[in-house]
Amino acid sequence: MPSLLDDAARRAAAYLSGLDDRPVSPPPEALAALSRFDEPLPAEPTDPAESLHLLDEVGSPATVTSAGGRYFGFVVGGALPATVAASWLAGAWDQNAGARSLAPSAAKIEEVATGWLLDVLGLPAESGIGFVTGATAANFSALAAARHALLRSVGWDVETQGLFGAPPITVLTGDEVHVSLLKGLSLLGLGRERIVRIPVDDQGRMRADALPPIDGPTLLCLQAGNVDTGAFDPAAEIIPAAREAGVGWIHVDGAFGLWAAAAPNRKHLMAGYAEADSWATDAHKWLNVPYDSGLVICRDPLPLRAAMSVSASYLILSELREPYAHTPEMSRRARGVEVWAGLRSLGRSGLADLIERCCRHATRFAEGLEAAGYTVLNDVVLNQVLVSFGDAETTERVIAGIQEDGPCWCGGTVWQGHTAMRISVSSWATTEDDVEQSLDTMLRIADRVRSAAVPG
Repeated sequence: MPSLLDDAARRAAAYLSGLDDRPVSPPPEALAALSRFDEPLPAEPTDPAESLHLLDEVGSPATVTSAGGRYFGFVVGGALPATVAASWLAGAWDQNAGARSLAPSAAKIEEVATGWLLDVLGLPAESGIGFVTGATAANFSALAAARHALLRSVGWDVETQGLFGAPPITVLTGDEVHVSLLKGLSLLGLGRERIVRIPVDDQGRMRADALPPIDGPTLLCLQAGNVDTGAFDPAAEIIPAAREAGVGWIHVDGAFGLWAAAAPNRKHLMAGYAEADSWATDAHKWLNVPYDSGLVICRDPLPLRAAMSVSASYLILSELREPYAHTPEMSRRARGVEVWAGLRSLGRSGLADLIERCCRHATRFAEGLEAAGYTVLNDVVLNQVLVSFGDAETTERVIAGIQEDGPCWCGGTVWQGHTAMRISVSSWATTEDDVEQSLDTMLRIADRVRSAAVPG
């Protein structure tokens, strides 16, 4: 075992040290080589070192280098060194972090990380946190807590009686609601199409003056950080109005935007959000821990525990916090260890600097693209940039050219009818040199596409 782990560490270190010299997308020959994994299951045991060699030799070249500094697709953070190392050690522990009796260290570390998270995110100290796989699971869990609380308020126990014959719940979202929240609603039996969509402005912010009349159990879902523009719903206006109108539960989808609370120059974007009932965010986005890592947070932990808890004679329960009572999973890995390591290694100032630095990089991209004559479609308030290079066909050709060229990677989207390239800066590893190199690539390819479109 020690020699195998030493070999794995050497290979991992070599992989990470070579990221800057690789294209972001794997080359065709690396993808073609993946066919070497197509083999029958060995009839006899195989040397673990030989399997590790194959994994590195074939698997490593075919990865997307999202751990490096020039990946700007989706909202993907790199993994901080401390969190990678903590993940390796936690993997060696091989703890089932679902129960305190199975993993006392992991349970204690989750408790400490919970306090730190609530502090840096500016959320109520009495809140409970579940360590889940990502924002989809976090939204699902928070919505389950909301479903419990709303139906209990009208005398219905959804955990025992189910939804058959239950009083209806009205769900309000903005018109730019993220698909992960819709997925959570569908999994909970609340439906993707039964929601009431509230109009938004040109940045995707829910209009505070457009709340509909409230009647019966009602769930309002706000967004902290639109996935395309980075915009925040005006929570300071909406939440008081919603409470007065009779909304029973307010949830916040803050997959990456919730982390703005930890950065002094972005904290104002989170005004009013601490007055909600639940929040969902990712740690594998802006805290830059390894996949997978999400957080469900509830002001009152009781509805979350009611929605997630089960009991059985064989379970060993204590009076202390039981991790499984806050998540959909019973058995799970000790992902809280990586969250703790990320927060401890960064500290308050380091976390703030990570977020502010990504936002500065996004602003630089926007300024450089606008100076070259291209149209930035959003107000760059956070780490997201939307840019149009002309009509839809031209923009799509530029995106394809950037993805094929290799030094950086950006994805496409359609924003309120406009085809655009989306730049998301989310990684601790992105440097000013990465930004300038990537910006040069974008402008070079955009100029090439535009020149090719000119007759003659």
